[in-house]
Amino acid sequence: MILSPMHIALLRAIIDIPDAHNLKDKRAVVRSIKDRVTKHMNVSVAEVGQHDVWNRAELAFVTVAAEKEVVEKRVSAVNTLLEEGRDWVLLEVKVEPL
Repeated sequence: MILSPMHIALLRAIIDIPDAHNLKDKRAVVRSIKDRVTKHMNVSVAEVGQHDVWNRAELAFVTVAAEKEVVEKRVSAVNTLLEEGRDWVLLEVKVEPL
């Protein structure tokens, strides 16, 4: 059996949550991001760092598709969502094609 080629991309982002005063506030913002991404985009997301810091989160977004253009479109959509956030400030973003 011959496997079809696939394209994978990883987007890592660090966000600041200025209105978070405790971990509960932080979790609400992170949950909101996760819900929006998984509901409207074919992308997986996980909090991968800064777990105990109440006003910062490090998130990883991963997507896979048969076509490179589809992966690029999804990554671009996630990046746009992160840049336009009202409850957070995007501090750093890094995209890694895998």
